[in-house]
Amino acid sequence: MRTDLFDFDLPSERIALRPAVPRDAARLMVVRPGAGREFEDRGVRDLPELLSPGDALVVNDTKVIPARLSGRRIGRETEPKIEATLTERLDGSRWRAFARPGKKLAPGDVIRFGEEGRVCFLGQLDATVEAKGEGGEITLSFAFHGPVLDQAIDERGDMPLPPYIASKREPDDRDRADYQTLFARDEGSVAAPTAGLHFTDEILAGLSARGVAVHKVTLHVGPGTFLPVHAEDTEGHVMHAEHAVLSQETADALNAVHAKGGRVVAVGSTALRTIESAADESGLVRPFSGDTSLFITPGYRFKAVDVMMTNFHLPRSTLFMLVSAFCGLDVMKRAYAHAIAEGYRFYSYGDASLLFRAR
Repeated sequence: MRTDLFDFDLPSERIALRPAVPRDAARLMVVRPGAGREFEDRGVRDLPELLSPGDALVVNDTKVIPARLSGRRIGRETEPKIEATLTERLDGSRWRAFARPGKKLAPGDVIRFGEEGRVCFLGQLDATVEAKGEGGEITLSFAFHGPVLDQAIDERGDMPLPPYIASKREPDDRDRADYQTLFARDEGSVAAPTAGLHFTDEILAGLSARGVAVHKVTLHVGPGTFLPVHAEDTEGHVMHAEHAVLSQETADALNAVHAKGGRVVAVGSTALRTIESAADESGLVRPFSGDTSLFITPGYRFKAVDVMMTNFHLPRSTLFMLVSAFCGLDVMKRAYAHAIAEGYRFYSYGDASLLFRAR
């Protein structure tokens, strides 16, 4: 499909720079394709009553690392400032990263990050540029290894806020909590599974009282999640692979939900893509552990997910393509126009939508 079909105009004031406080005070737009009342304006706190006893909610328990590092190139005549965002761990001491400005770096250069560490025995965090690719992508070999490196990154790094927030303000200590979900357990993401940011203990208690179970999967979110598609046609876009895990226990639970007539509700595109990667053509969910580069566009036949909770996404992004596949492109264009007119807050720190799959 032509990429420009997924374009729309969004006023900049609709982009949320901070989350709602408390988290579950965010708004929730309900989208039921083909229903008499296609759009309904509710709140995240209404989620339990919008679901049915016997439904199952699936969340992503990945944890965001403070992957944005600021430093300077050392060892040459000049020492320009360098910002690196870690994107993929290669082994105990090596990471892929995007560097700005990448043109200031060459293989063999050393970058010194956050020279003033909070733990004195760590000293300074140096990394050597091992390789350089296109578009500012580099491979960094750090002087530390394993847990010591993880601690050094945690101390010196900032949360890797998406460009549409980071371009308007610097990350701060509030983001350390705000950009992490209630379910965060398994470190490995360089972006948050943002639909999960709305959950509180009160919401979970309401779901439990309603008879809605909560299950967990893991997908470590990569840097390509929020990027717009630059190819003129969706067939020309290549998704970045991301590592995902769905356990036997979760597979059995989701299959039992469907067997009893319940619905599987994916919290976010990452949970949805994990479940769909694990499901066979009959809709049976199987255990899964591996990389997925599943790219969902209109025409995709959903195998196991019935309902989706998600934030509002960038134009021309793979995420807007996914929700358009789930509910229909025309429906989602009308939904987003409604959201803009009604003052919904967009993107990672914005409001949410609850999408019922088009039949």
